Amino acid sequence: MIPVLDRPLVQFGLATAAVLILPLVMRSGTLASEILIFGLAVAACNLLLGYTGLLSFGQGIFFGIGSYVAGLGLVRAGLPAPVMLAVSLSVGALVAAVVGWISIRRQGVYFVMLTLAFSQMFYFLAYTFSGITGGDNGFLDIPRPTLVGTRLTDPWTYYAYVAVLFLVLFAALQRVALSTFGRTLLAIRDNEARAGAIGYPVRAFKVAAFAISGAVTAFAGALHAMLIGVAPLSNIDYHTSETLLIMTIIGGSANLFASLLGAGAYLLAADALSAIWPRWLLALGLLLIVITLFLQRGLWGLIERAIVLVTQAPPPDDPARPVVTPPPVAHAPEVAR
Repeated sequence: MIPVLDRPLVQFGLATAAVLILPLVMRSGTLASEILIFGLAVAACNLLLGYTGLLSFGQGIFFGIGSYVAGLGLVRAGLPAPVMLAVSLSVGALVAAVVGWISIRRQGVYFVMLTLAFSQMFYFLAYTFSGITGGDNGFLDIPRPTLVGTRLTDPWTYYAYVAVLFLVLFAALQRVALSTFGRTLLAIRDNEARAGAIGYPVRAFKVAAFAISGAVTAFAGALHAMLIGVAPLSNIDYHTSETLLIMTIIGGSANLFASLLGAGAYLLAADALSAIWPRWLLALGLLLIVITLFLQRGLWGLIERAIVLVTQAPPPDDPARPVVTPPPVAHAPEVAR
């Protein structure tokens, strides 16, 4: 039986509730939009780490490519935002399929090193071809999208735009995770040799997971570039991949709503701690150590534990109910020796 919290409608309901609650509890529309954007990128990372068991340091590649495609499409090609987002999705899927097809030829630490090498390679490509990417300065002056003839310059108006796209892609990722394809990814994660022996094309499934993850991550990168008006070089750096992995671990793997929890917790903690302590990353490192040691399922696992403790707590004693004392147990008489 599927637990109540893991049901698709409950998960989508939680995501919708989070989207509606953020404007009520936050002052910054930009930070709220960032939570949804990174929540989308972390959900895509979760498809690789939580569902397929692939620890990839290449997610920053797709996030950065999505940012650059947004700049090139909106500024130089003059494409409308919906077309540009579709192009970002397609380019991200294509690049991710190529990176995945090469990287999955090795397993374990060698796979991790290959994705890290690809991340460094794309970073230096972006740095070298400064005429296209802007180099160290980044791709500047990326405009916000236009809706019904009005440019979405207001932070909360752009948040509404991002929120709709977030819910659509969240539902799509849910559909992927709950499909036969998603269940097969879980089988590959748990026992790759057995999945291959049954007859599943393991390599094809891994490449497909890479392509879907890269497409959604590039889409999130395009939304982020339009949010801040620039595609910085740091978006394609391997530090972005590290950040997405940390968010995934904080929220909890193999659960898509947990991705939003991880992104929100990281960004809110970074925003609060950076304002009071320059070395806030030290506190974040301690938090990550605690989660790794005691909360292997992240914040989502903590929520599940709390619900289990509440729902399975023993009922309180009823003072109106009489206490029945059991009769004494009769002992056999001792036999004299």
